[in-house]
Amino acid sequence: MREHDLPEIRALELFRTMSEESFAELMHAAYLQTFPTQVQLISEGDLADFLFILLEGRVELLGSTAGRETTMAIIKPFGTFILAAVLMDAIHLMSARTTEKSRVLMIPARNIRDLLAKDGDFARAIVVELSSCYRAVVRDQKNLKLRSSVERLANRIISLHNAQGATGTVILPYDKKTLASLLNMTPENLSRAFGTLKAYGVQVDNERICLSDLTGLETLAQPNRLIDERV
Repeated sequence: MREHDLPEIRALELFRTMSEESFAELMHAAYLQTFPTQVQLISEGDLADFLFILLEGRVELLGSTAGRETTMAIIKPFGTFILAAVLMDAIHLMSARTTEKSRVLMIPARNIRDLLAKDGDFARAIVVELSSCYRAVVRDQKNLKLRSSVERLANRIISLHNAQGATGTVILPYDKKTLASLLNMTPENLSRAFGTLKAYGVQVDNERICLSDLTGLETLAQPNRLIDERV
């Protein structure tokens, strides 16, 4: 790894409270690499050799069984994956591939486990990271179990709208097939759900969504901060 990359990595939340000695030990044999789009980084069922930290780009986490595949999550900077498998020295339960050109830090799993046992600050940072991941899973489960498909789509549009500056226009950050998978819908169900939302001022033009009745859309969606916000 190049020396001028280290300050950027050192500033990440996971490493911010570590001593210089611990940071140097952790970065020993680590790699910082740029991958093109659609590169498979890990495969479910393989042993976790590295902790991955996304610095630039976007990565899709996927699960599969019996010939079926679904998107589990989309990782954005500066997300980690897949930490639980690394800590347990276990196999991956998901696969990961880039969806655009991405810069990824790869830290040997052994380095993570060794330092966790002797650096209290790093251990606390790992606990916080795992807690954040767990709470995200709880929010996702509540979203899937407590809302209809139309409500899930409406709330995803509202969340994207807020994240993109609340201008009345939303640009989908991924294709509709991925959006359907994230919302546990088929592409056909997604298309029908968009059709339902036309009555609430939602107009779709490829990846661009225009919102002309946000109040009506929110009345339908009933956003819940315990599901839709990072609290």
